[in-house]
Amino acid sequence: MSYYKVTLELARTEGFPEGSSKRGYHLVVPLDDNDHLDEAVWRADKKRCTVHRFWEGEDDERGNLIHTRHRTWAFSYRPGEEDDEPLFHLEDHRIRPGDYISIREQDGETLPFLIAEVRPISD
Repeated sequence: MSYYKVTLELARTEGFPEGSSKRGYHLVVPLDDNDHLDEAVWRADKKRCTVHRFWEGEDDERGNLIHTRHRTWAFSYRPGEEDDEPLFHLEDHRIRPGDYISIREQDGETLPFLIAEVRPISD
């Protein structure tokens, strides 16, 4: 049962042709030996799986990684679905530096994020 701190940074977009290290997420998630999200460990300790959204010019948000009733993974900051930010195919992604994850932001825009860092957390 290994937890990791994962840093996601905004990848290249039209508005940010170089991406941005000032817009992204810090996650605490369990990963298995193949660098995939470990759902069994997540189920056993959901509260430990956190997200910290940092976005230059906006207040930071803190929440949790959830599995929605639509069978997708999402970041959630408050009860209800209004603020949820779905992650596309997280169950299939390897979480390793240099790979990308797409997230649908609260405003409905889907943005690419670079997995900038993955480091183990000592228990």
